[in-house]
Amino acid sequence: MSETRSMHDATITELPEPTPKPTSLDGQLETSLDIWASEDGRCETGVWECSPGTFTATRDGYDEVATIVSGRATVVDAQGNSIELVPGSVLVTPAGWSGTWTIHETMRKTYVLRFV
Repeated sequence: MSETRSMHDATITELPEPTPKPTSLDGQLETSLDIWASEDGRCETGVWECSPGTFTATRDGYDEVATIVSGRATVVDAQGNSIELVPGSVLVTPAGWSGTWTIHETMRKTYVLRFV
């Protein structure tokens, strides 16, 4: 049986030092903290934070469900559909999804990844 893990408050949890975001178009920094991963490696969850700016993203081989806990961003998918994200927003990006994120205020999210 897997052990239970929890986080009291994802908005204030201390994260590792940020590093340059590889797909950033203007020098953003990001950091993340893994909370849990399944024994078979097909699912993981954690907290991610990114500084303001724009980056590209592609969900190659995994689905993501994210809940925004702080910050504000605009996400535009490859078809041109735009979504505004604020605290409390839930975003699902299935495997194969691609688009651009513009972070307006440092964003923090919790996420669940399911590898396909």
